[in-house]
Order: sequence, then structure tokens, then C-alpha cells
Amino acid sequence: MDWQLDRFAQSLTTVAPATVVAYQGDMAAFVDWAERGGVEDPTGVDRLLLRRYLAYLSTRRYARRTIARKAAALRRYFRWLARTGAVPVDPSLRLSAPAGDARLPEVLSRSDLETLLDSPPSVVDDDTPSRRMRDDAVLELLYGSGLRVAELCGLNLGDVDIPQQRLTVWGKGSKQRQVPLSEPAVEAIQGWLERGRVEFLRPGSPLDAVFLNNRGNRLGPRDVRRILDRRAASPTHPHALRHTFATHLLDGGADLRVVQELLGHASLETTQVYTHVSKERLLQVYDTTHPRA
Repeated sequence: MDWQLDRFAQSLTTVAPATVVAYQGDMAAFVDWAERGGVEDPTGVDRLLLRRYLAYLSTRRYARRTIARKAAALRRYFRWLARTGAVPVDPSLRLSAPAGDARLPEVLSRSDLETLLDSPPSVVDDDTPSRRMRDDAVLELLYGSGLRVAELCGLNLGDVDIPQQRLTVWGKGSKQRQVPLSEPAVEAIQGWLERGRVEFLRPGSPLDAVFLNNRGNRLGPRDVRRILDRRAASPTHPHALRHTFATHLLDGGADLRVVQELLGHASLETTQVYTHVSKERLLQVYDTTHPRA
């Protein structure tokens, strides 16, 4: 039998597209390494071989987070093979990998947010009112509603409820949730949909897509990153707006489970990282403002 990597990729229907791409690369790298060692198909893989591979990655100085993701790809792959009967047992059971580096999410300062949302620097000559409308709406949603970039890019016109000031969002694993729209977001989206979007429509444009890029196609993650590059005073990752959304809610006294629902996290543990961010911010304020600090 062969490695069936294409079929494995097709089975990944409950993860984000970026994760599918990452797992494909991870498995292709593993197969290349295994075949160089004389293993021709997955039936020749055992737990010892998988542990040797993770040790090999460590010697190549891969980051712990990267190794942890590659181990997750291996577990997912061999669990799928065992479930489909392609291998008699799953060799990745109880396969452990180094825990990822504990990094606190990046949170934007108030001044950075003001520059980004209200007074962006004029850095391009080809800016137009319609593009400004689109970019305003994109950024207001990322910060005001805490959307993931993939969720924002996947929005359809039917997902936007201006009168009720809310969005229907399809998150990871095709899970649906309702999120509120802030007043600035409502104003920005309404302006974009009523006056700006028509300027981006081209023959063949997806008529149901909320956001379009300059070629008339559905806005993609790279397009969103370019918007941040154009608008931010310093290099800023789009996900930082989602982190800032969650942290500011907790700083304002929001219940952790409410923030979990708004973010679409399956586990409360995932949301709890933002409590650490808030504590860090409290300590910073204390250190810089209290006379006895």
C-alpha cells in the first residue's frame, strides 16, 4: 500500500484550511524521512520509529511548538489509518512531544489601536474611499467582534444582520455562533456594503462574499495581512486584534465563559490564557503608577 496522503488530507474536514496545509507538509516531511530509512509504507511504522523521528526533529533545532504540531499531525494520520483499517494498530498511541513554548498573546496598546482604527498613516498613493471603507470594516470586525481571519474571509451576505447588530460566524469544525457587532462595526459594514463593495465587483466575483479583494475575488488571509501592513504603524499580525478583543473584555470585567462563547473556543482552558495577559497588564500598571511599587 502507499501512504495515502491525499486521502488523509481530504479527511481533514473539521480543521482550518491552514491546519490542513500544515499537516500536509508535516506528513510529506515524515514520509521523506521514513523512506530514506527504508520504510516504504505506513505498515512499517512503529512507535519506536515515531519517537526516533521526533528526536531527529529536536536535533535539527525545530522549535518545540513546531515539533508538537508535527506530532499532532502524526497522531491524526495514524488514527485515521487505523480507523479505516489500513493499519492493524495505531503506532502513535500515547506518542508524546515537547510542549509548545508558553507565549502570551500579543495585545495592542490603546495608541496602536487608535492609529489602526481611527487615524491610520497615509502610506499609499492608490488609496480610494471604497478601499478605505473595506479596510475599516475588516479591522472593526477583527477587533470589535474578535473574529478569526478565516471566519472574516468566509463571511457571506446572509451572515450579516445589521438591524439586530450581529453576525452568524462559522468557526473551526463548522461550528456556528452568533457574535455582536459594535456600533463602529455596524457603521463601517453598512458603508462598505452600500457604497464600497460595488466598486470591487468583477465578472465572476462571488456574489455572496461580504469582502472582496482588488481582483474581485473573496478576500483571503494574505489580503487581510496586507491591510494590516498598510494601516498599522508597526508590524501587526491580524490575530493580535482578536487577542486584544478578548483581553479588553476581561479587563472590563467580562465573565470568562462569556468571552469563551464570543471567541468560539471549544475549551475554557484555551480562553484562560487571556486571564494571564490581563494579570500581566495589571502588574505593568502597578509597577509604573504605584508610588510604593
